[in-house]
Amino acid sequence: MDNNATKTKSRQFAVKIIQLYKHLSNNKKEYVLSEQLLRSGTGIGANLVEAECATNKNEFLAKIQEALQKCAETRYWLEILSESGFITEFEFKNCIEGCDELRKILFYTIKNLKAAPVSPAKNVSRETQKPGL
Repeated sequence: MDNNATKTKSRQFAVKIIQLYKHLSNNKKEYVLSEQLLRSGTGIGANLVEAECATNKNEFLAKIQEALQKCAETRYWLEILSESGFITEFEFKNCIEGCDELRKILFYTIKNLKAAPVSPAKNVSRETQKPGL
């Protein structure tokens, strides 16, 4: 996974979702579904940022999987909002493309991480470890 490109895409996607949320809450007076969309759509990037702080491969993988789950949830809310007439076909397509692109990137990242061999743990003495790690 190209971390910077994926983070940039997730940030741009989050901004789209925030704009859609503002439109739904201000103009359509829809608050419940749009808040769900806001949480899941911005949660993708938040999980990617958290993955950067992972201390091992399993923790990193778990955060990427959470981001993928947020993508699936975001897609669900977009479909519900579209089918119920709260968003137009244009708004739906505009957001779903970014969501699906992120979903593919995250899916293949997970697939590659699971296929990659685990490197053996390095012997690190207590004296060389940073405090708090």
